[in-house]
Amino acid sequence: MLISADRLTEVVRAIIAHASGNDEAAKTVAHHLVDANLAGHDSHGVGVLPQYMNGLKAGNLKADGAATLVERKGPYLLVDGNRGFGQVIAKQAMEWAIETARENHIAVLSLKNSFHIGRIGAWGEMAARAGFVSLHWVNVLSPNSLVAPFGGSAPRFATNPHVTAVPATPGNPMFVLDMATSTIAQGKARVAYAKGVEVPDNCLIDHEGRPTNDPAVMFEEPRGAMTTTGLHKGYGLAVACEFLAGAFSGGGTHLPSRVEENKVVNNMMAILLDPNIFGHGEAFAQDVDAFTDWVKSSKPAPGVDAVMVAGDPERKARADRSANGIPIDDGSWGQILETADMVGFGREAAERIANGG
Repeated sequence: MLISADRLTEVVRAIIAHASGNDEAAKTVAHHLVDANLAGHDSHGVGVLPQYMNGLKAGNLKADGAATLVERKGPYLLVDGNRGFGQVIAKQAMEWAIETARENHIAVLSLKNSFHIGRIGAWGEMAARAGFVSLHWVNVLSPNSLVAPFGGSAPRFATNPHVTAVPATPGNPMFVLDMATSTIAQGKARVAYAKGVEVPDNCLIDHEGRPTNDPAVMFEEPRGAMTTTGLHKGYGLAVACEFLAGAFSGGGTHLPSRVEENKVVNNMMAILLDPNIFGHGEAFAQDVDAFTDWVKSSKPAPGVDAVMVAGDPERKARADRSANGIPIDDGSWGQILETADMVGFGREAAERIANGG
């Protein structure tokens, strides 16, 4: 099905508000999830709604959880998310970090104990819009390990994303490298499983460590695992996320004793840098533009329409989906309707909103 961003946002907002009793949080979360769909990241879009509502039902997601500024030492901030809605928590934490960077030309944000904070690129974009370069490392305390270490056959950590966001001159597109340290995001395996299609080569291994294209190994027993992007390089970056996001914040690394069912906790380190610290901010932005143009001027290889840089695929998807609607596969839509029933909102009410009623 194709559905407009406005209608999809209202469906998700209404379900979350009904389940949580927190309409303001519901608006923030719904906007963020649909924005991920608009950007082409369906893995971090409305398909995670069942996971959120299960967390709420289990008491692991706190409907009124709010960010607490635990400590501030110069440009360093330690924030506790108190297991609140991650989109609400991360937004507040980033607002504090941006304010701190404006005062100090740098901010080091350490966020711990937040429920899933969604597409990390959104927080890099938020910093870039404010004029700052930002680097983000995130670890995930989820019910199951998902990703095997390079050379291993059993999973030991989650998809641990990294983001680097760089502002350009006003009106020109920012650079936003937003990547899971696994070959694909877990949500992309979920989408493939819901659609009944295979994943690309070299993304998954079965329970014996053999390569497979079947996403069922992530959702049915015996479970397999995801692989790290770039072989040993992505593996090293994933471990760095555990240390910088998890251990440094006090939120913890992904150890078996720290995870439980229906609980998805994110810890994040974000470093914001003022590109004008030495008075070269304008030249910096112009250089970003010039180098981006130079890279994209490379003649496209056979079968490639155009050379892109990080952030271009999201901008392309956003333009298309804003104009033509967001595609939702039948499996994911069915899960959303089941979730509407589970929280007492009702699938009929959800379908009515989706249909413009």
